[in-house]
Amino acid sequence: MTKGYYIIPIFVPHYGCPHDCVFCNQKRITGLSTDVTEEYVYTTIIEHLKTFPEENITVEVAFYGGSFTGIDRDIQRKLISVPLKFKEEGRIQGIRLSTRPDYIDHEILNLLKEYKVDTIELGVQSLNDDVLVKSGRGHNSQQVYMASKLIKEYGFNLGLQMMLGLVGDSREKSLYTAKEFVKLDPYCVRIYPTLVIKDTFLEKMYRRNIYKPLSLEEAVDITTDILMLFQYNDIDVIRVGLQPTENITLGRDVIAGPFHPSFRQLVESNIMKIILKECLDEIHKDYIKDSLIIEVNGRNISYISGQKSSNIEYLKNTYGFKRIKIYSNNEMPPNIIKITLRNYEKTIDKKSAIKKHLWRLKLIEG
Repeated sequence: MTKGYYIIPIFVPHYGCPHDCVFCNQKRITGLSTDVTEEYVYTTIIEHLKTFPEENITVEVAFYGGSFTGIDRDIQRKLISVPLKFKEEGRIQGIRLSTRPDYIDHEILNLLKEYKVDTIELGVQSLNDDVLVKSGRGHNSQQVYMASKLIKEYGFNLGLQMMLGLVGDSREKSLYTAKEFVKLDPYCVRIYPTLVIKDTFLEKMYRRNIYKPLSLEEAVDITTDILMLFQYNDIDVIRVGLQPTENITLGRDVIAGPFHPSFRQLVESNIMKIILKECLDEIHKDYIKDSLIIEVNGRNISYISGQKSSNIEYLKNTYGFKRIKIYSNNEMPPNIIKITLRNYEKTIDKKSAIKKHLWRLKLIEG
């Protein structure tokens, strides 16, 4: 029986951050502090645990929302001492936090080791120094490499977060960052297209026509190749696109940019469309008649079909199919796609297909 995996999120706004990232709307005030308390952390964990099954689960407490290791050390100790107690009691299994590359050193890592933190995610955003400067990040790429090396040397799981479409960014620069992430061999990765958020300097740049965000189509296109690169290298991509909330939506806090509530599905569907297209392009046209049958594991049905059956319509319009049927077969491995044409069958291994695509784009060698 597969274990259920549950995250208990603790949002820790970090007041007093000395950096003015253009995309961030965190208000700066004096003092490296936060309004999150030990009591709040304890209550949040208890309330979440009440909703989880009692057996066969893995639970992780994750501190999000700020640069955790940049707040006062005593406050850090107080906050992470709470999940530590739950971990020692066996009620949770993991502790995760997010921070900046320049807020990592030996002293910090020794503290986190003492409190049995498992995973440290770095908000890298880009490994192009020009993009980092124009985004007001306050750290350079070398600090990312140094922090990543230290985190792994101390035995923590390394998480890396990147953003696409920042000020001064380009497709080539984003792909460079992704390829460098592969070299750093992280435990997990997050990919976020840049959005123009209310009350940020980026909003001012957007209003003055100094900054132009990626279109949704551009963001999906770039993210497709980046996600394929990570999948090919067996790197776990735990989020693609900002999680929608009541305010994180167009017309509210999101002023502009490639926001979509199902951004990852758009990207995964585009990957499937590319794989199917490149496969069909290699098949002799005599085999491509009036119908196409696709058989996949059930979890991939929506990706094959595409949002609002967009992939189905694309394949019909491109190859002249009158009928396309998709069948679910949960006994098939998730990485296998089987297509049947008149007098022709082909089994596609997703990773092999991704390798061909990345090789054609010169994103990998061999």
